[in-house]
Amino acid sequence: MKNQDELFKILREVEKNPSLSQRKMAENVNFSLGKLNYCIQALKKKGLIKIANFNKNENRFNPKSKNNYFYILTPKGISKKTNMAINFLKRKMIEYDEIKREIDNYKNK
Repeated sequence: MKNQDELFKILREVEKNPSLSQRKMAENVNFSLGKLNYCIQALKKKGLIKIANFNKNENRFNPKSKNNYFYILTPKGISKKTNMAINFLKRKMIEYDEIKREIDNYKNK
């Protein structure tokens, strides 16, 4: 995944609500369903999340019963998300300082 902010969004969403459907998760992070599915598979391949499925219907042998998925951050995923959060905050603090300097310079003119 090329955009770290997108990866961070998905990891945060998975941590907040692991049983969320991909459709709802895609809506929450403003991705297409296809893009989210692709990203979820990439995260799984990298070992950042695990995917467990469970049957929503009590009758598991019913061919019309639906499977739901549960997304779990792995220890590697938790570590990655934590590092990304720290880096995100550092970037935002730098941006804040730059904007504050610009405002101060504008006021002093």
